[in-house]
Amino acid sequence: MRLSKSSFSEVIMEALQTNQKQVSDIDLLIPHQANLRISQFIQKKMGLTDDKVYNNIMRYGNTTAASIPIALSEAYQEGKIKEGDLVCMAAFGSGFTWASALIKW
Repeated sequence: MRLSKSSFSEVIMEALQTNQKQVSDIDLLIPHQANLRISQFIQKKMGLTDDKVYNNIMRYGNTTAASIPIALSEAYQEGKIKEGDLVCMAAFGSGFTWASALIKW
């Protein structure tokens, strides 16, 4: 079994379903910054507009385990996260690891 683009979207959907939320409830998606094409694929697959997905891989490249914390900090500093927003974070790593989390800001 290999991690695929669909696995990445499935882990996001699992977090949403577990919390009785829908994609339309996401105010900001912060994906692991491994590859811009993957982020864009997930964005398109989930029907999210550009303002609902935060990417910074163009500035730093893949910062591995630090990619989501860096992106979260930047998104907050840039005013892209407001009180009450639902922020979805999703990551994948080497092997068969992937995870997602929802934060009510």
